[in-house]
Amino acid sequence: PRLKRARAAVAFAAGATVPYRGQPHRITVTGRIRGQVEFTESRGMPALAVPGAPEHRARRLRDWLKAQVERELKRAVARHAARLGVTVKAMSLRDQSTRWGSCSSTGRLSFNWRLILAPPFVLDYVAAHEVAHLVQMNHSEAFWETVRSTCPRMEAGRGWLRAHGGELMAYGREEG
Repeated sequence: PRLKRARAAVAFAAGATVPYRGQPHRITVTGRIRGQVEFTESRGMPALAVPGAPEHRARRLRDWLKAQVERELKRAVARHAARLGVTVKAMSLRDQSTRWGSCSSTGRLSFNWRLILAPPFVLDYVAAHEVAHLVQMNHSEAFWETVRSTCPRMEAGRGWLRAHGGELMAYGREEG
């Protein structure tokens, strides 16, 4: 599926708010140079505590978000591929500016890493959409029936992306 135009960039900086799985999280710092991003709370809201020197925190958070989305997408893709009886040759993450995902005729799926910012049902829909292209390499009615057969919340996922997808492109653009 294609993306809408993005709004102004939102830096991954201390104090900023970033959605994680559709829920707003404040970015805080751990005060440590090493370590992993951790879930915490800051001023009454969920937070992501990011370690590292200030100049490395944005990249560290982005790398962590990519690791989270890769894990979630692998599960969703495997589930939909099993339901549809298809084989995925490879899966990759990209920093696409016009698409949430793509499927090549050779069975390779690519996804936008920012899917981790959307609610889980949206990520699941995009995974189902791309896997369904392994059955129907088009957007015919048969294709949409294939997506619906494996993803009952297809319409909710499509609708959410239409309404909010462009907002997600604002996150993490400043570092690369």
